[in-house]
Amino acid sequence: MRTEKEMYDLILGTAQADDRIRGVYMGGSRTNPNAVPDLFQDYDVVYIVKETKSFINDTSWIDRFGDRLFMQYPDENPAYPHKKDESYGWLMQFSDGNRLDLHVMTLDCALKDISADRLCRILMDKDYILPVIPESSDQSHWVKRPSQTEFLCTCNEFWWCLDNVAKGLWRNEIPYVQDMINYHIRPQLVTLLSWKIGIATGFSCSIGKAGKDMYRWLSHGEWERFLKTYTDAETEHIWKAVEKMCNLFHETAGFVSKELGFLYDMTEASNCMEYLEHVRTLPSDAKQVY
Repeated sequence: MRTEKEMYDLILGTAQADDRIRGVYMGGSRTNPNAVPDLFQDYDVVYIVKETKSFINDTSWIDRFGDRLFMQYPDENPAYPHKKDESYGWLMQFSDGNRLDLHVMTLDCALKDISADRLCRILMDKDYILPVIPESSDQSHWVKRPSQTEFLCTCNEFWWCLDNVAKGLWRNEIPYVQDMINYHIRPQLVTLLSWKIGIATGFSCSIGKAGKDMYRWLSHGEWERFLKTYTDAETEHIWKAVEKMCNLFHETAGFVSKELGFLYDMTEASNCMEYLEHVRTLPSDAKQVY
C-alpha cells in the first residue's frame, strides 16, 4: 500500500506538471483534526482547472494514479443531473488499498465549495487566487442547538411515522417497514441523540455521517441500546427493535426537553406507544382496528 507521502507526491506532482491545473485542495476526513486516522481514509482531492472538457474527453490521464480495481463516474449517472462543464469526478479504488476521490472543478465552482466547507485545505495555488481560509476544522458539521419548534417537529415526525411501521408490519410488508424505519424514523432518533451529545459538549462536536461517531460521547449502555435498534427481517424481531427505539427516543426526548427548557408532548408519545402495542396484538384477520 502506497504511503501517504507517496500519494501526496503523486497528486501534487500531477498538478504541478499539468498547466491546465491551477490549484489543488483537499477535504474529508484527512483534513479533519478530530477524525481518527485509519487505513480506509480516502483522498478527497479537487483540481481547480481552466476547463473540464479536455479532462473528460480523454480519461487516460487518470491511469497515472495507479492500478484500479474498480471505479465510478458519478457525474455520468442520469439519476443525478450535473453541470459537467463546472465539475466532474472520478472515484477510484486502487489495487494497493488506497482510494482517491478526484474532481476537476472550475474556479467559480471551487470558490463556492471552499467557502461552504471549513474542512478544506489548500494544497497548491499557482496563481495566488484562492482565499486564505482558517485552519481546517469540522465546525461547519457540529451539532447545532435546536429551537423549540425543531424539537417538537423531530418528535412528531418520529411518532407519526411509526403509524406506517405498525400497519406495514400487520400487512407483512417488510421492505416498506425497513425503509420507513431507516429512512424516516431512525434519522429522528439520531438527531435527538445528537442534541443530547450537543448538550454534553456545549454543541462543539460532530457526530459523523449517520451518527457513526456517537459512541465517543454516549455511554456504553446507550450506544449498545442504539445498536440493538437495528434488526433482520423477522417480524417479531422488528417489533422488538421498534420497542427499543421508542424507549430510547422517549427517554432522550425527556432529557433534552428538560435540559433545554422545552415542552415535550408526552401525550403524543404515550398514545403512539399504546397504538403500536395494540396493532402488534391485532389478529391477522381483523376487520377493524378497534
